[in-house]
Parts: sequence; C-alpha cells; structure tokens
Amino acid sequence: MKTILRSVFVLTFVLLIASCNSGEKKDVNTNDVTTENNSNTKDKGQAFIADDGSAPNVLQIAIGSPDHTTLVAAVQAADLENALVNAGPLMVFAPTNDAFAALPEGTVETLLKPENKNTLADILKYHVTPGNYSKEFLMKAFNGKELGQANNQYVLVEVKGDDLYVGGAKVIASVKAGNGIVHVIDKVMLPPTKE
Repeated sequence: MKTILRSVFVLTFVLLIASCNSGEKKDVNTNDVTTENNSNTKDKGQAFIADDGSAPNVLQIAIGSPDHTTLVAAVQAADLENALVNAGPLMVFAPTNDAFAALPEGTVETLLKPENKNTLADILKYHVTPGNYSKEFLMKAFNGKELGQANNQYVLVEVKGDDLYVGGAKVIASVKAGNGIVHVIDKVMLPPTKE
C-alpha cells in the first residue's frame, strides 16, 4: 500500500512541475552546442539528481511502486519527470497499471509513441493539481466542486457513500510525498475534448 501511495505522489509532483516549467527558458551557448548534447537533454534536470536523504517526492513514489509502471513509462515518454519533482505542493491522481489496462486495446501503446507526446502530456497533466489535500479534506471541503488541473481543465470531486471520486475515478489509497500527495485512482481520467 505504501508503494502505491509513493507512486501516486511521484506522479503528481512530475505533472505539477511539467505544468510549471512549460515556459522554461534554456540558456544555450552556441559555441558549445553539439549533436551529442542535444540528444542527451532528456536526462537532465532536477528529476535526475540522486537524493537519498529527503522524503520521497511524487515521482520517486511512482517509480518505487510496482502498481504504477505504466504511469512511470507514460511520464517518461512525455518528458514530465522534472515537473513532478518541483517543490509543489502537488496532488497527483495516479492511475494503477490495471486502470491503464482497462483502456481500449492499443490506447496506451499509441499514446507512448513520440508523435503523440503532446496528447500524452495533456492527459498526464489532467491528473495533477496544485495542493496537498488529504482524501478526508477533499471529501469535506470539495464535494460537488471542481479542482483546476495542470492542463488548465477541471475535474469534479464527488463523495459517494464512504468513497471519494475525482473526475469519475475512485481514490483507493493516498501516500504523502515530500512535495505533496499521491492519490491512487482506479481509472485513467481522460480530459474533455478542447474546443
């Protein structure tokens, strides 16, 4: 259970950072630019710094969870690792591997293709919102309200009996992270089509 929660936290953090860094400027010294440097920029940034002393961030939680390998692969394919390790606070709603498996056949494979990177990033950002609210707090303070997500869209928070649903997905576990909280959910939330 702790592993799932850690994975959820990591995902939230990555998504938040990605939304915050979308306009990030990069300093480039044109005298030092080489083809090799350009091909290795993916593995640079805060997400790739070893840190065994701090509380795990949302990305580290997701990476450590065997139930979130598909989510981690999606975050990596969308180059959102650095977004999930920022200071936050971030709430990540982390779908399990079973949630991804429930999508129509071929959906995940299609989204992981390089040409679909922007669509994948939009879906992942739809699972992240600023904040650090427990399941109990969300149930009390946000029932019937919407949360603003990192992709500039909204998800409805609903309480049904003793259960919390966000964007139609049931929160099945929560894990605190160093930069927020990961809420494990039982389905992938797909953002409404933008007009």
